Amino acid sequence: MTILVTGAAGFIGSHLVQLLLSETSESIVGIDNFNDYYDPQLKRANVRLFENQPRVKLVEADFCQQETVDSLFETYRFDHVIHLGAYAGVRVSVETPHIYQQVNVGGTLVLLEAARKRPVRRFLIASSSTVYGTGAAIPFAEDAPLGIPASPYGATKRAAELLGLTYHQLHQVPVVCLRPFSVYGPRLRPDLALTIFTKAIYSGNEVRLFGDGSVRRDFTHVSDICRGLVAALNAPHAVGEAINLGHSQPIEMRQLIELLSQSLGRPAKINYQPARSEDLPITYANLEKAQRILGYHPEIPIDQGIQEYCDWFRQH
Repeated sequence: MTILVTGAAGFIGSHLVQLLLSETSESIVGIDNFNDYYDPQLKRANVRLFENQPRVKLVEADFCQQETVDSLFETYRFDHVIHLGAYAGVRVSVETPHIYQQVNVGGTLVLLEAARKRPVRRFLIASSSTVYGTGAAIPFAEDAPLGIPASPYGATKRAAELLGLTYHQLHQVPVVCLRPFSVYGPRLRPDLALTIFTKAIYSGNEVRLFGDGSVRRDFTHVSDICRGLVAALNAPHAVGEAINLGHSQPIEMRQLIELLSQSLGRPAKINYQPARSEDLPITYANLEKAQRILGYHPEIPIDQGIQEYCDWFRQH
């Protein structure tokens, strides 16, 4: 059997490929176009961790191209699809929304069409906590009314979910939508706030903090996210569902900065900036559904995860 992983060279994708290698016996085909949203050399360093594994085939290509994707589906006859690939970044999406529509919506549609023509056993779509938007009840529950996404990124992730669930309803594509919450850990993307804060504290520069620091985020370790994804591959009652993957213990951004400062052993000099409208005041995952359907229980507490990340950061 063969698993397709889109975005395999990315932060979550590379961790997931490593977990699949250790937890399954299946062959893995990873697709990534190594775009320059952030330094492609960081992604190439990620894939070096498994590029010599005989069970892994890495394809440098764009999953938005129907011809390319159809050829891959024809060649490998995938049993499972784990669609992690996307154009990321909440704030960047406000300035350049078109690429988010092209990749996050159009690319998802390309993959769904391929799975419609060559059926798979499971099709996981990595969505985002940003789909809840402003107005959603706290904590965020999957089957409660959603708010309005606060950014084009969140809107395109919600659109990708709807496409997937529509293809499940119309064409029986076995779609599961997973909603990760503020994923962090070794090899974290350089554009994310946690990385930016860490670099600033470590180098003695000012930490630019938008708002008063009371924004809360449900930080979730990448290993917990990956275990949730693997559980969703075979969970019997997951198809047709949207399911949170979070930690369910949100912390304030100023508390996060304090944890980073303690772990790095260096003071944080905070430069407060005006709040940004695209930032939700809180993300907070209700995990009842994930626990019931996936047996999902996050294992890494935030203080342990931050210490691990800072240790990795110092080494790299």
